[in-house]
Amino acid sequence: MSSRIDVSIEHKHAPAPDGKRHPNTCPSCSSHYRDDELDSALWVCSQCGHHFPMRARARIAHLTDDGTFAEADADVRSEDPLDFFDLRPYSERLAEAELATGLGEAIVTGAATIGGHACELAVMDFAFMGGSMGSVVGEKFSRACDSAAERGAPLVSVSASGGARMQEGILALMQLPKTVCAIADLHDAGGSMISVLAHPTTGGVLASFASLGDVLLAEPGALMSFAGPRVVQQTTRERLPEDFGLAESNLRHGHVDAVVPRPELPDTIAKLLGLFGNAR
Repeated sequence: MSSRIDVSIEHKHAPAPDGKRHPNTCPSCSSHYRDDELDSALWVCSQCGHHFPMRARARIAHLTDDGTFAEADADVRSEDPLDFFDLRPYSERLAEAELATGLGEAIVTGAATIGGHACELAVMDFAFMGGSMGSVVGEKFSRACDSAAERGAPLVSVSASGGARMQEGILALMQLPKTVCAIADLHDAGGSMISVLAHPTTGGVLASFASLGDVLLAEPGALMSFAGPRVVQQTTRERLPEDFGLAESNLRHGHVDAVVPRPELPDTIAKLLGLFGNAR
């Protein structure tokens, strides 16, 4: 009897059928996976621990207790007040992003429990126009802060963004002070915020609400920098450390409280929610 061959096993150096780079190739160790393999592993490379980007709804399902998430403001959509046009109209880009992601915007908000502790959630999705923050992202985040204050529940924020959305100009930049004020109001009401920074968290999002959590957690290898390393190096004309802007570097310099692997985030956040809940 001939032995069976498991055709599902893929060699990490095997080329893609069309000769291009495999879409799920790990940038750190060159292992590559099927979507279902990465999904079952929480989109973390089993060989080296590299954290692939994770979609917002998958992240919510991972973090929250089963069946407890109730989405809020799902029908809020961005408008095009500037009639912005680069290579294509902004309205067309919004429609394309919604079709591609199944989301109405780059952030998903709502109420849930994590480890039995009530919380408000605000989770960004980089797949929607690079997780850029426009007026609707700022509005939904601010509403999440208000809801957390009203319910007396901590806010858990997960950021992944390239920064402010250029197609909305000054309206996008106005979301920086708006979200900062929303967190100040939450704190004034006795509330708290746990901020998780995923790869990448940059630009206006890092410069506003993402950095203002009472506890700052980061995923391994996440880029956390106002500008990317290439831009900083071109501007300063100085050679940067290899880990410039990464979560581990930010931890060494005291910019975050802990670097937490993705599989450990639910338990870590649950413990923090218990501490903040008992403090109220």
